[in-house]
Amino acid sequence: MTERREVWITGVGLLTCLGEGLDAAWSHLEHGDPPPYDNKSFAPYIVHQLAPMSFDKQIPKKSDQRQMETWQRVGVYSAGLALTDAGLAGNADLLDHTDMIVAAGGGERDIAVDTAIMAGVRKVNQPGAFLNERLMSDLRPTLFLAQLPNLLAGNISLVHGIVGSSRTFMGEEPAGVDAVRVAQARIAAGQSEVTLVGGAYHGTRWDVLLAFELAGAVLKGKFAPVWDRGPEGGIAFATMGAFLILESQEHAKARGARPRARISQVFSDRNSRQPGAAEASLRRQWDAISGQVDRARAAVISGAAGLEPATSDERAVLKDIGLPVRNTGTYIGHGVDTQFMANLGIGCAVIEHRKLFAPAGSGDFGDSPPDLSQVIVTSVGNWRGEGLALLERVN
Repeated sequence: MTERREVWITGVGLLTCLGEGLDAAWSHLEHGDPPPYDNKSFAPYIVHQLAPMSFDKQIPKKSDQRQMETWQRVGVYSAGLALTDAGLAGNADLLDHTDMIVAAGGGERDIAVDTAIMAGVRKVNQPGAFLNERLMSDLRPTLFLAQLPNLLAGNISLVHGIVGSSRTFMGEEPAGVDAVRVAQARIAAGQSEVTLVGGAYHGTRWDVLLAFELAGAVLKGKFAPVWDRGPEGGIAFATMGAFLILESQEHAKARGARPRARISQVFSDRNSRQPGAAEASLRRQWDAISGQVDRARAAVISGAAGLEPATSDERAVLKDIGLPVRNTGTYIGHGVDTQFMANLGIGCAVIEHRKLFAPAGSGDFGDSPPDLSQVIVTSVGNWRGEGLALLERVN
């Protein structure tokens, strides 16, 4: 059996409400600045919006930007940040064999069209015929929702020149976990040398909030940290993009790339969202990884989103594990498919600074261990799907 290779993270591209890049996010988190949430634009719902920005630096052609929806622009931009951070941007020889895995949901709905159809269908005698006519004339045929993650991958390839293999995943939080799991496994097994993996999510829009509110999942009313939202709490959805460059140790060393962290293990699981299901899943994953953890130098970055019962399930596991815990959702909101990659990127910053950021809420506990060198990153789906990864410092 061939020995599995070390997999390094050599680039991080992060775009959140905290700003552009990992340094901007870390500066906010380290100082414990107040979370930049928005409770007015979509009242009574609470969201985390991107700050106003220009996409020109990573998507220079206006024609490219015009044919992308917001979430695709966010994804292409954050992918460019990761490629730049890793020293791959513009290097055709390296991009020729750079693979890509994208985890993203369906595309954005045209709210104006939806509103007009809903208003008009009530006034006609043949609603079926009216609906068919409007759908044929008002919707772009390219926007069949199941294809849109492929369009994001295609736009990244066209704008940034990635020529290797391409895969896309759909399925909310588990899609993000599995995208990273597959990328890491392929490199470890020698099936790939370097892979761009990530996703984008535009959660600050009415169609997303409507879809999740039908399940009672959206945070509304008063903002509270993720851990303190209680049984009637919910998710503060966000717009964000997060991409990572995963690379074999040998390939990175050959081109002189610096490792931000080693990604040693990635686990994923899928359970129905019954009380205790997420807890049992995370316990199994922790049992599989615990033997590799140096408890004196390790901490947890939690992906809890504030929705019950999943948040309480995760909190119970983390209390029993006993390692220091920090949650990011209070600060950056929840990006569904993209959340896991964003937390892995923030985990890299934690390892590089050798300390945790400021706590927020009752579920963040424990002091930062001296010489922190390992980070366990968790993911818990809003409905089902749990994940866990182990990041380690490369000495």
